[in-house]
Amino acid sequence: MTQQNHDVPDTDTDTYDAAASSLAGHVDNSVMAELLSIRSSIDNIDATLVYLLAERFKATQKVGFLKAAHRLPAGDPGRESAQIARLRRLAEDAHLDPAFAEKFLNFIIGEVIRHHEAIAEDHQAAAEWK
Repeated sequence: MTQQNHDVPDTDTDTYDAAASSLAGHVDNSVMAELLSIRSSIDNIDATLVYLLAERFKATQKVGFLKAAHRLPAGDPGRESAQIARLRRLAEDAHLDPAFAEKFLNFIIGEVIRHHEAIAEDHQAAAEWK
């Protein structure tokens, strides 16, 4: 018996219209059908990315609590540099623009550090309240 994932939204009740396009009625139906088919794959990938990012941030939140409990800095420049270099290599292997991969990771790192700082502030405030 399989378990149902209750975290995944029911796509039948989504208000998202996968066929929405300003091109509808302006291109041949066969072209539109192919476009919608490709976009369906893109939509699936986007949904996967969102869930993967959610899992990543759940893990980094645990790191944030651990750092706060031990009064460690929110950022770790050595780790961040190593991760950027690693992702640039992975991007090259995947034929993705390494500069884009670096910008994307820098954005994520910035968000993680912001979350870690907030966790540390909350942890400090809770310690002072005791």
